[in-house]
Amino acid sequence: MTRYWIGVASRNHVMFGVKGGFAMLNHGKLAPLKKMKSGDFLIYYSPKIELEKDEVCQKFVAVGKLNAGEPYQVKMTEDFEPFRRDVEYFEGVEADIKSLIEDLDFIKNKKSWGYAFRFGHLEISKKDFDLITKAMKIDL
Repeated sequence: MTRYWIGVASRNHVMFGVKGGFAMLNHGKLAPLKKMKSGDFLIYYSPKIELEKDEVCQKFVAVGKLNAGEPYQVKMTEDFEPFRRDVEYFEGVEADIKSLIEDLDFIKNKKSWGYAFRFGHLEISKKDFDLITKAMKIDL
């Protein structure tokens, strides 16, 4: 059964993964990637443009489908060895979340909508996935 996920990361980190054809979640943690299976879909939401800066993004910025294979670890620096999964990303446009909040079921509190993203990774319904990908002009 196909499942649908949202990952939360700064836009510049997402674009690094899109360029490399991989996904990382929760600063390279293994656990969220193990929940996902080949054929699942992942949408990235970016609250900020860059992690350590204040410039907001608040957009869905990328959509991909998980390739076959398990999570794997890579050495990026001497003290940072995050886990990744290979992903095929689709062409689309970024979609501002503000125009979608009222219609997204996974956002329970429409006034404090950012709370839905607090864990950095969540499963969503096919209905919400379809709504977001439509706004991103991605036809799957």
